[in-house]
Amino acid sequence: MEPKTLYAPAEQAIPVRNTRLASIDALRGFDMLMISGGGAFIFLLKGKTGIPLIDAVADQFEHPEWNGFTFYDFIFPLFLFLAGTSLTFSIQKGLSKGMQHSEIRNKIFVRMLILIALGILDKNAPIDVFNPAHIRYGSVLGRIGLATFVSALLFMRFSSVQRFGIAIATLVLYYLALKLIPVPGYGAGDLSFEGNLVGWFDRTFMPGKLKQGTYDELALLTQFPAICLTLFGTIAGDTLLKAAPENQKVTRLFLLGLAGIVLGLVWNLIFPINKHLWSSSFIMLTSGLAFVFLATFYWIIDLKGFSKWAFFFQVIGVNSLVIYLAVRFVNFNASSKLLFEGFYKYAPEKWHEVYNALGGFVLVWLFLYFLYRNKIFVKV
Repeated sequence: MEPKTLYAPAEQAIPVRNTRLASIDALRGFDMLMISGGGAFIFLLKGKTGIPLIDAVADQFEHPEWNGFTFYDFIFPLFLFLAGTSLTFSIQKGLSKGMQHSEIRNKIFVRMLILIALGILDKNAPIDVFNPAHIRYGSVLGRIGLATFVSALLFMRFSSVQRFGIAIATLVLYYLALKLIPVPGYGAGDLSFEGNLVGWFDRTFMPGKLKQGTYDELALLTQFPAICLTLFGTIAGDTLLKAAPENQKVTRLFLLGLAGIVLGLVWNLIFPINKHLWSSSFIMLTSGLAFVFLATFYWIIDLKGFSKWAFFFQVIGVNSLVIYLAVRFVNFNASSKLLFEGFYKYAPEKWHEVYNALGGFVLVWLFLYFLYRNKIFVKV
């Protein structure tokens, strides 16, 4: 027997759109642009132009050593958030076609296993298959797969309000755990790199290799707050799918975003914003920013119809998995050097790496455009 949903009547009547929202693809493309070379290109501009503003922007594309926040820290959380937003559309589409909850659940479970496997390949290639202790099991793709699967289970059983409550409760419990559970040799409440509960838990229970030797931000405990980002994404998806005036949707997304940002900054006073720990304040800040970015893209592209500029990002966004793995296994910068060095070698030497990175990204985009024009969209 299929489990009964706890949707409110208004949520059961959600209409299913016949087309994708261009704003979601464009925002995902913007996000992947930063991952696939755009962020590196901006960072390489530091110290080259003599313009303080450009140097300040370039500084935003380097992760802080521990506590703190830069725009680059927002890139992965935004993708997790958008995974939740897209999830609501795909599940509602499946339900509208008569799919059972078990069918949807099994499909997303298989997707999770595939993403975990691809994530292990991504982080370890060439994989030392005969020595599992040398394999790093935590990965970006694995985290996306797990967060999407758990969020799908909760989405099919709980309402938006209930999922919001589950996410907030999870973040509070995570905060209390890091503050109150003593770590051997360090005690309770130590949020340093050496003494935090997350690192001790990973060292004790996580198999394989940890990224920093004694710590890995993509291992076990940080999965819990990361899932909250995807849950918040499903709430954004619910908002976009509801039969309500479009301006009300935008307003709701903006208000949720502002509330998240404020709560994150306030929580930072007692639980520092920290990407490595995926601290509760970090989750609230990045989810708030994600709501605001989605509201902005949705308002400009889907409501106001200013969509031509977004095509550049859409080409990237519709094949996000392809580009994530392509930049790992294909050396586009080497190809750029072979193709373009004859042009940029006459420029000052300090600019060579900038022009080469730009050429590499041009090749990446042309590759994705080729897939787009030929309607090749790789999904898991």
